[in-house]
Parts: sequence; C-alpha cells; structure tokens
Amino acid sequence: MLALIAGLLTGLSLIIAIGAQNAFVIRQGLNKQYVLLVVGICSASDALLIVLGVGGLGQLIQRHQTILDFIKWFGVLYLTWFGVRSLLAVFKDQALVAANEAKTSLKKMVGRTLGFTFLNPHVYLDTVIFLGGIGGQFKSHKWDFAAGAVIASVLWFTTIGFGAKAASKFMSRPIFWKILDGFIALVMFALALLLAFYKLK
Repeated sequence: MLALIAGLLTGLSLIIAIGAQNAFVIRQGLNKQYVLLVVGICSASDALLIVLGVGGLGQLIQRHQTILDFIKWFGVLYLTWFGVRSLLAVFKDQALVAANEAKTSLKKMVGRTLGFTFLNPHVYLDTVIFLGGIGGQFKSHKWDFAAGAVIASVLWFTTIGFGAKAASKFMSRPIFWKILDGFIALVMFALALLLAFYKLK
C-alpha cells in the first residue's frame, strides 16, 4: 500500500505540470471532440510507458548518454515548435472559438493523440526514466508503485479532459483562447529552456 500511494503521489506531481500532452487534452475537452478517446489513449499510453520504465527500460536508457542526449535535444525542438504554434494561434481569432472548429476525423484524432504522446520527449522522461527509476527502488513492491502511478495518470487525464468539456460553455469567448494559447506558449518556451540546460545524467 505504501508503494502504491508513493506511485500515485509521484505520478500526480509529474503529470499535473502543464505540458504539450496536457494542453492537447484540455483543448480537445474544450472543443468537445473525442474526449473519451483522447483520455483513453493518453491513459493507456502512460500505463504502457510506466510499466516499461519500472520493468527496467528506464535504467537501461540511463546507461546510454547518446540516447539521453537525443531525447533531450529532440525535446527542446519539439517544445519550441509547440510554443511557436501556440503563440501564432493567439493572433488567429477565427481559430480560437471552439464551436467554429471543424470536426476532425477519428483517424486523424487517433494520430494526433499518439503524436502528442509518443513524440513528446517529456512523456519518456517522466514515465520511463523518472518513474521507472523511482519504482525500481521499491524492489518487490515496484509493481504496486507502478499501479499507483497508472491510477494517477488515469485520474488526471479524466479530470482535465471531461473537466474542460464541462466548462467549455463558459470558455467560448475568443479572449479566453488567446489567454490559454499565450499561457501554453510561455510554458512550452520555459520547458524548452529548462530541458536545454538540464543534465539528464
């Protein structure tokens, strides 16, 4: 039980920080498009990566500096690109009102969700490397830790996805989307800078 609680709290502490994946889930919730699908894919993907990390993949990756460097600089580029994209969205009024956004096909939405998950280096840093490294310290109880972290992921994505959907009618004004996209852009740029100067090993 102690390991499960530790996994739950550690998982929440990592995932609550606004990142590219969280921003995508919130935006889909506000747009009321495939919310259950997006939440399900993100939760299942996190669960898979957490299990792989706790199972030993995280420790394996930490032994190879080249892989860590690739993850780091790919992450810097990815976060910078997402930040620029969000910043440009601030100046496009016609793209900010959720009700006016075209319905995305199921295939495209699955692709986007998988992209924001598996092309996001922070997902690997948080789940495979960080949670995997901590979970490994619990030895025989490491899977209890992993279960707690998975529960945290499911709870968080469900909360922000359906929470945003429920609140969307109060957030339909263009000014809200300008503020949201501006805030996301600042967070992405800050994360890119932090990652650029952070030593992964």
